Amino acid sequence: MIPYGKQHIDDEDIKAVVETLISDWLTQGPKVPLFEEAMSEYCGARHAVAVNSATSALHLACLALSVGEGDRVWTSPNSFVASSNCALYCNAIVDFVDIDIETGNMSITELENKLRKAEGTNTLPKVLIPVHFAGQSCDMKSIATLASHYGFRVIEDASHAVGAKYKNSLVGSCKYADICVFSFHPVKIITTMEGGMAMTNDPALAESMRMGRSHGVTSAKELMTKPSHGPWYYQQVSLGYNYRMNDIEGALGVSQVKKLSVFIEKRNSIAKRYDELFKSCPRILPLIVSGQSYSSYHLYIVRILDISQEQKKTLIERLRNAGIFAHLHYIPIHTQPYYEELGFNAGDFPNAEQYYQQAITLPMFPDLTSSQVEFIVDKLITLLDELDE
Repeated sequence: MIPYGKQHIDDEDIKAVVETLISDWLTQGPKVPLFEEAMSEYCGARHAVAVNSATSALHLACLALSVGEGDRVWTSPNSFVASSNCALYCNAIVDFVDIDIETGNMSITELENKLRKAEGTNTLPKVLIPVHFAGQSCDMKSIATLASHYGFRVIEDASHAVGAKYKNSLVGSCKYADICVFSFHPVKIITTMEGGMAMTNDPALAESMRMGRSHGVTSAKELMTKPSHGPWYYQQVSLGYNYRMNDIEGALGVSQVKKLSVFIEKRNSIAKRYDELFKSCPRILPLIVSGQSYSSYHLYIVRILDISQEQKKTLIERLRNAGIFAHLHYIPIHTQPYYEELGFNAGDFPNAEQYYQQAITLPMFPDLTSSQVEFIVDKLITLLDELDE
């Protein structure tokens, strides 16, 4: 079976993990700070806060920006539920901005229209969470301009976009956002087994997230409210969580980030080959990557025109039976039962829903071979033709 995504682990990664596993520090040791330093240097951001998942990083980012009860947070309906759940954890009110169906990313036109209406009803968001879908950055310059005009803060959900670029700046530099969040799940660009990270240029936001990931506990004298009792002393000065990354994960991250640029180059080369092969079938449309973006291609997704939901179900089943683990990213969040109970309905975000009707995720990972790509494309086109017979 050709998986839709797969980690690349080599001997250097294994050596790094084993060295840490037999060391004195399995957690709260030197490897996580080294990984944070490596990611800060790579992305060009001043601060990196490593945690146990991107979901945790999104939650801490919301808390750092003081999201609370009654605040409004907007994100994309075309994402995993963590992109919106993070705001619900803070008792905020979640809403969505429809997508550009050709890219899968948040539509700037839809955002502008929604902000204009919200200003008139005093329902503007406190925070916007644009999702860099499949590895392509949203139009962050336009979002930053709107953020300045309407007074909201920005968290980039870049779970798919480690190593991507926007206007020649690396995603994670936080040039256009307050905080940027990465995921290191095994199917992502680089992996720490499980793990996530929040990037920021604001030292106060970084300190808030560091405190939040470790129970709200500190041993730093400048953060304590009472004199220290001795070298063992600590204080809980806020309510935090156990969101720390361990040193084994950190060690793997340090090793993986050294290969990040190579992984991105390979993914782009594979995507280019897919694009070339699909030119012969105008019914199959790869997601468009804008000229101002350099995608990390976490996912390779095509839209299939004039296909019913039942036909698509059959197509994905037959691809899997042929040894190709086709998949679908994502079910629109607002159509999930939990969100329907919050008042959302089918039809609320028609572009995301139309995208869901058309989209199929095809295999994409650095070790995917040219012959496998050709097999996948040929099989998809053949099976699609058979559906129409």
